[in-house]
Amino acid sequence: MDSFSDHQFWANLLRIVWIDLLLAGDNAVVIALAVRTLPGKQQWWGRIWGTMGAIVLRILFLFIITFLFKIPLIKFVGGLVLIWIAIKLVRPQEEEHGKVREGSSLLEAVWIIMVADVTMSLDNVLAVAGAAGGDRALLIFGIMISLPLVVFGSGIIGWMMGRWTWIVWLGGGVLGYVAGEMMITDPMVQGLLGKSADSLHYPLPIVLSLVLTALGAWFAQRERAKGHAT
Repeated sequence: MDSFSDHQFWANLLRIVWIDLLLAGDNAVVIALAVRTLPGKQQWWGRIWGTMGAIVLRILFLFIITFLFKIPLIKFVGGLVLIWIAIKLVRPQEEEHGKVREGSSLLEAVWIIMVADVTMSLDNVLAVAGAAGGDRALLIFGIMISLPLVVFGSGIIGWMMGRWTWIVWLGGGVLGYVAGEMMITDPMVQGLLGKSADSLHYPLPIVLSLVLTALGAWFAQRERAKGHAT
C-alpha cells in the first residue's frame, strides 16, 4: 500500500503507460495484418489470444532480458524474422501453384502474432523495465496494461484495412522499418560496421520500409490482374 502513496510510483506508472502508447502501434499493425483474413468472430479471438500469449512471453522475458541482449546477432536475426513475417502478412491469401490457399487459421494467426511480438519486444520490454525503476510488480502491471491498448488499436487498424487496401501495404512498411532498426542497432553489427552503422541508422529502415510497402502494392496489383483475367 505504501507504493500507492509514493509519488515516484505514480511517476513511473505514467512513464510506462506513455511507453505502452508509443510502442503499441507496431504490435497493433501485426495483429491487424495477422487476423484480417479470418471470419469476424475469429478476428476478435485472434486479437485476444495472440495478445495474451505475447504478454505472457514478455513477462518471461523480464527474467532473461539481460542474457538475451548479450547473444550476438539476436537483434539482427530478429529483424530478418520480422521481414519474413511482413512478407507473409502482405501476401494475398489466394493462389499458390494453381490452387487456392485456405485462409489463415485462428491458430496460425495467434502463432504469427506471438512470434512477431517476441521479435519486436526485446527493446520494448527493456524500455518498460527501465521506466519501472526496479519495481517488479509495477513492471508486470505496465506490461499487462498494454493488452487493451493493443487490442483496441488493432481493431481500428483492422477496420481501416478492410476499407482501404493500401493500409495493408503501409503495415508491411511499418514492420520493415522496425526490422531495419533492429538489424542496424544489433551490437555485433555495429561492431562490424563501426562508424558506418551510424550513417545507416535511418537509411536502412527507410529502404526496407519502402521495399515492403512496394511489395504489398505489387502483390495487390497482381491479384487484381488475376481477377480480371478470370
